[in-house]
Amino acid sequence: MTLTAEQATWFHETFDRLADNVERAVLGKRHVVELVLTAMLSGGHVLLEDVPGTGKTSLARALAQSVEGTHSRIQFTPDLLPGDITGITVYDQKSGDFAFHAGPVFATIVLADEINRASPKTQSALLEVMEEHRVTVDGVSRPVGEPFLVVATQNPVEQAGTYRLPEAQLDRFLLRTALGYPDHAATVRILDGAAVGTELLAPVIAARALVGMQELAAQVYVDALVLDYVARLVDATRTADQVRLGVSIRGALALTHATRTRAASQGRTYATPDDVRALAVAVLAHRLILHPEADFDGVTPEAVIGQVLLDVPPPTQREAP
Repeated sequence: MTLTAEQATWFHETFDRLADNVERAVLGKRHVVELVLTAMLSGGHVLLEDVPGTGKTSLARALAQSVEGTHSRIQFTPDLLPGDITGITVYDQKSGDFAFHAGPVFATIVLADEINRASPKTQSALLEVMEEHRVTVDGVSRPVGEPFLVVATQNPVEQAGTYRLPEAQLDRFLLRTALGYPDHAATVRILDGAAVGTELLAPVIAARALVGMQELAAQVYVDALVLDYVARLVDATRTADQVRLGVSIRGALALTHATRTRAASQGRTYATPDDVRALAVAVLAHRLILHPEADFDGVTPEAVIGQVLLDVPPPTQREAP
C-alpha cells in the first residue's frame, strides 16, 4: 500500500505541529527538533551528544510532553544496576507470590540522561530493551509497549568516571545529533524568558496516533534508483581510505526508514535523493570506525560522510508512480 496525498498532507501538518510545540521550549533548534521527530516516527532511538547546558534534557522532556503518553527519566550513574532500569521481581509476603515491579523503561518516551556514566552492564540492559522492545526478568518476557522511544544524552567533554559507548552499541541508535549553542537572536529570546517551561507544554498527539504515523511513513514510495543510491553511499563508506569499519546493513536500513519519514514530513508520497542527503550525516556518521591515523590527523566521521556525499553522484530524480 502506498501513501495517499491526503495522508501525506495530514502527516506533514501533524509533524509541523509537533515540531512547533517542541520548539517553544527549545528555541532556535528547528533542524535538530525535526531530526529527533524523524527518528521517533521511524521507530528508532536518538543519541544527543553535546557539551553541558545546551538543552539536551529540555529537548527530550519537551518531546515527551508533546506526546500524550507516559514518559520517564533515568539519571545514569556508576552505581546504577540493570534492575534499576528494567524492574525486578519482589517476594510478596502477604500473597506468598513473586510480583514484578516495572522499571522506568516501561514508558512511551524514556530519557536516558548521561548514558555514558553507567557501567557497560547497565548500558547493555537498556540497549537490549531498545532492540527487542521487551524486558526479560526471571525468565518472563514483558513488552514495553508501542510506541517506544529512547532519547539518550551523553557529555563528550567530561570523561572522568564515564564508560564510552562501544561502536556496536552506537549502531543501535538510528541517529546521533547535537544541539550546539543557540545563535545570538535565540540567546536574547532565552534571556528574555521567551522559552516555555517543558511542564507547560500541552500534548499535541496521543501516543497511539504515533503508531499510526509510523505505519504511514512506512508506506512512502522509494524508487529503486533511490535505494541504489543508499547502497552506493554505504558501499563508499566501507572503501574510504580513512575508515576501518564502514556502515553496516543496519545503518543502510535505518537511512532508508528515516528517508521515508522525512519525505512524509515534507508532505510527499515518495522519497527523493535530497531526503537521503539531508539525513546521511546524522544517520551514518556515528556508525563509522576510523583508522587511528585518521583520528590522529583530526579526521571526523562527519567529514568522511560529507566527502562520500560529494563523491557518490545522486540518481536523476523520478516522479512518484
